[in-house]
Amino acid sequence: MTSRNLSDKPVGVIGAGNFGSAIANILATQNKVILYARDNEVVQRIKETRENRGHKFHDNVTPTNDLESLAKQCEVIFPVVPAAHFRQMMRNISPYLYPYHILIHGTKGFDITLPEGKTVEEVKVLSRNQVKTMSEVIREESVVVRVGCLAGPNLAKELAQRQPSATVIASHFKEVVETGKRLLRNERFQVYENNDLVGVEMAGVLKNIIAIASGALSGLGYGENAKGLLISRGAVEMIYLGRALGGNIKAFLGLAGIGDLVTTCNSPMSRNFTVGYRLAQGEKLSQILMDMSEVAEGVNTIRIVKKCADYYKVRAPITERLYKVLFEGVTVQDALEQLMRYPLDVDIDFIQD
Repeated sequence: MTSRNLSDKPVGVIGAGNFGSAIANILATQNKVILYARDNEVVQRIKETRENRGHKFHDNVTPTNDLESLAKQCEVIFPVVPAAHFRQMMRNISPYLYPYHILIHGTKGFDITLPEGKTVEEVKVLSRNQVKTMSEVIREESVVVRVGCLAGPNLAKELAQRQPSATVIASHFKEVVETGKRLLRNERFQVYENNDLVGVEMAGVLKNIIAIASGALSGLGYGENAKGLLISRGAVEMIYLGRALGGNIKAFLGLAGIGDLVTTCNSPMSRNFTVGYRLAQGEKLSQILMDMSEVAEGVNTIRIVKKCADYYKVRAPITERLYKVLFEGVTVQDALEQLMRYPLDVDIDFIQD
């Protein structure tokens, strides 16, 4: 893709939630942006008020609910939709995509394939063949080859306030990374690069588990020592799980791993942190999820990753205890006590001396 095309063509964003809206506004400081929202009422509201979900949109953002029009006008597209809807969204837009398109997604979740007639609750274990990252879904459902992802400590509210922040663009293609950097980077938003696409995707997904646990600790009234213990052990658990699922260690030690982990584990603005906090306060999961305007990806991630850990025989004590809290009725307090008794003495054992 040439620099001429970058200036001539608008950039597409699919998903007008908080993160999609924030990304659209960042892109709009340098480019025309077409923002897709599934709900036509949202499109009309943005057109009439230039606002949605508290986001005031840049004049360069044009809303639409026409995926065909977006794909025809935009060569670079940023899909930012919940993981549960991602594959269907790709099926909807796929007829209008060509090999010249570049897709850089911002979704931190997994897609799962189950046996005919089975639900995820009925399946005891899941292998990597059944669990896909969003970049893998893009390649399975379309002819697009040049794929990347956005990851890192990207709390949408802070991005909307133009507070200093950064992200990682990961891709196997240097062109995808360079294109993303040119489109997104500005004086308030730094962009780093990584060629371990799967590892960065895994880091972005797995940290949501630890963020729920961190919220639960805060909800119980525990302090910084407990949180430091959780974050450090959580990082180790992410690396074990990530390696089993196809990532490498380096991706978990950078901005998309440790950077995002520390941010979401310390922020009440994180949806996953909020789920954990409210669980520790004694609320039911069903009520918490009903109250939330957007998906907390970590809840479904725990369900999936627990079954992957069982399949690959990876020790994942935080994930396992949270699974019991979310789906088996164990209290947060009991789960914490079980974690503290977990028989593990070695601090770091995934790096060879």
